[in-house]
Amino acid sequence: MFKNNIDLDVFIEMSKNTLSDHLGIEFLEKGENYITARMPVDHRTRQPFGILHGGASVALAETLGSIASVFCLDDPAKQKAVGLEINANHLRPVTEGWVYGKVTPIHIGRRTHIWDIRITNEEEKLVCVSRLTVAIV
Repeated sequence: MFKNNIDLDVFIEMSKNTLSDHLGIEFLEKGENYITARMPVDHRTRQPFGILHGGASVALAETLGSIASVFCLDDPAKQKAVGLEINANHLRPVTEGWVYGKVTPIHIGRRTHIWDIRITNEEEKLVCVSRLTVAIV
């Protein structure tokens, strides 16, 4: 499914001094049709009530989907993948540890990509379900 051979380490380097770096997002694996990452639940990602902030989950989801779209571009030097719409359902609170995100494709078109992002806790229980639509410009 992924069209180019950009190494995941390139994104790790590109992510320095960005939101994903600030939130502590770590890329873990690039498979044939998925990418995984993890994010800590700590002072950077909790809301005032001590649980994972929904916005942090959405940031993890958009980060994963956007990167997956870049891997699907015919010519990343000439094309850009930009978020068009995202939604998220927050299913379970998390107070500490790590959450893990996995992005898989729903639709890979010429002008849009739609991604399913599942975020789980350390016990592999579903925390958040998100869908991201990416525009290819």
